[in-house]
Amino acid sequence: MAKLKITPEHKCGLCTGSKCCTYITQALDTPRSKVAFEHLLWQVSHRGVEAYKDDGGWYLLVNAPCSHLQPDGGCGIYEQRPGICREYDNEYCEYDASAEQGFLLHFKGYDDLLKYCRKRFKTWGR
Repeated sequence: MAKLKITPEHKCGLCTGSKCCTYITQALDTPRSKVAFEHLLWQVSHRGVEAYKDDGGWYLLVNAPCSHLQPDGGCGIYEQRPGICREYDNEYCEYDASAEQGFLLHFKGYDDLLKYCRKRFKTWGR
């Protein structure tokens, strides 16, 4: 039996869990000041909100599945899906490797980020 060559044209059909449709990311200005980190602490205090830094910069990560994601992993509005979904390039995606593998820093919540802030700013909390 020949091994199936995985290509972008059929990769989405092989993916289980549709990971790319379960979160959104938003680029952030690089936090440098205590005020900027306090704002980020407030953001990651919300359920499902994380922050990370990778080679591209800092990002807010919101774990919230798309409301159109179907139980079988398909898109419920595929023919009318937004442009950003149409333009999504799956040449190298979550099917190939998890995004977390590229994170230089990852803050899953308030406690993670607070620990980092206390290291970064020796006078944090004083």
